[in-house]
Amino acid sequence: MRFIGEHRELWGVEPICRVLEFAFSTYHAVESRAPSARELRDRELKPEIQRVWRENFRVYGADKVWAQLRREGRHQVARCTVERLMRALGLHGVVRGKTPRTTLADEEDQRPDDLVRRKFVAAAPNRLWVADLTYVKTHSGWVYVAFIVGWQASRSLRAELALDALEMAVWARRGEQLRGLVHHSDRGVQYLAVRYSERLAAAGAVASVGSRGDSYDNALAESFNGLYKTELIHKDGPWRGLEDVEHATLGYLDWFNQRRLHGELGMTPPAEFEAIYYHDRRLVRTAVSH
Repeated sequence: MRFIGEHRELWGVEPICRVLEFAFSTYHAVESRAPSARELRDRELKPEIQRVWRENFRVYGADKVWAQLRREGRHQVARCTVERLMRALGLHGVVRGKTPRTTLADEEDQRPDDLVRRKFVAAAPNRLWVADLTYVKTHSGWVYVAFIVGWQASRSLRAELALDALEMAVWARRGEQLRGLVHHSDRGVQYLAVRYSERLAAAGAVASVGSRGDSYDNALAESFNGLYKTELIHKDGPWRGLEDVEHATLGYLDWFNQRRLHGELGMTPPAEFEAIYYHDRRLVRTAVSH
């Protein structure tokens, strides 16, 4: 049917049917048949699926597209339908790959203990922060990006790079209780620098550093770096230099925190998940006080 439809203007329907030994009456019956309910449904869903995929950095696979449609009120959409239509539209999620590490360890430094021991779980916001560095290749050279709750980009792996990201994180959480917060990083010299340690102490945070020779010592931060590289850097490059990496990273992080669905959070964006936590706590305090 598709072949006939694509070539009917060139050769005509009846000659093609004769060559293919395909009954013209059958072709005519199919062509004149009213579209089925499934076909009508597919026509309605395809633009919505394309919209969700485009609006989310073109990185969602079927699971997250389906979850977002359900969040928007389309509870009757089946996941298998979304997967089928994405395949028909040529849409797919990004696939993560391994990335090199940027840790520059100083074996002479006395480092804090590993307080996390691969248990990257927190009972509440601001109980555990993880920090790490990654890199981006640009036309003007390497750009290094530090992530924690804040972030910063630089053309060099200077100690101030990590410190600037920490300052942004503390500023972003101003007014919130940080005392007792565990700050976990790898053994990079940037995180063992005196000024960095002093700033952590001033904020009331406790330093934790991954154990030596443990490839999973900072797995949560490295997992985020992998997402960042897969969903933005590798997909949307090449990059000219520091400025366009900064601009793109700013937009990506806004989406990541405010709108991106996270499977580990029940397909909920981080900002929404945190807001629900504080809302539930207020309800509990109100109930107790009464």
